[in-house]
Amino acid sequence: MEFKTEEPPINIGADISIRSFEMIEEELKDYPKADEFSFEQKEVISRLIHTTTCFNEVLENIYFSPNAIEKIQNLLQNKAKIIVDVNMIKVGLSDFYLKKYETEVVCYINEPFTYEMAEKNKTTRSYAAVVEAIKKHKNEPMILACGNAPTFIYAAINTLLEEKVDLSKVALLLFPVGFVNVVESKDYGRRFCDFFDVAGIIMQGRFGSSTMTVATLHAIFKLIKDYDGSEKYNGK
Repeated sequence: MEFKTEEPPINIGADISIRSFEMIEEELKDYPKADEFSFEQKEVISRLIHTTTCFNEVLENIYFSPNAIEKIQNLLQNKAKIIVDVNMIKVGLSDFYLKKYETEVVCYINEPFTYEMAEKNKTTRSYAAVVEAIKKHKNEPMILACGNAPTFIYAAINTLLEEKVDLSKVALLLFPVGFVNVVESKDYGRRFCDFFDVAGIIMQGRFGSSTMTVATLHAIFKLIKDYDGSEKYNGK
């Protein structure tokens, strides 16, 4: 039997992306749950499915607080700091969007002071890192984005309240994945968002990932209108 080499049926990056989203849009028609979401929410959902191929998990577990996408867009347009739990999110975010909206991504996970504070207070480095980041940037708009470490969520919420941060200038993107503290931390995040009317997008349950956090931010960046308000921004 002879082995024959093959080439990809579709071999151009842009064409692959277009076809992928066409397939997602078509397959979503088989999921009645998809009809419960707005156009903007479906754009985020499509990105999350694109990065995971998981339809049911995304549709059944995604949570959007009221007007979350619009609020996060406003924060991004006002140069909000994106405070993240791991450098994987920082590396994954598009330079195009970050430069266009003058967005700084903050991650203190590997800073010497983070190691010191984590050891001193008997916490994870993710916990210590976000405490310091919020204290430093508490007077600026901020988006707290978590894709890996659920202790980040507890630290973020508790520090926001202790530092009396203006919560109208805060949003949470919560996508940690795993077993320990994961479900509980996301539930804590949702109760916080609901109680204080904080913008939040949360992948409830055990499901999640840093790549899903990146995908959500990219979807929201892409949905931002041009400054003249005439049409949806058509960035990459």
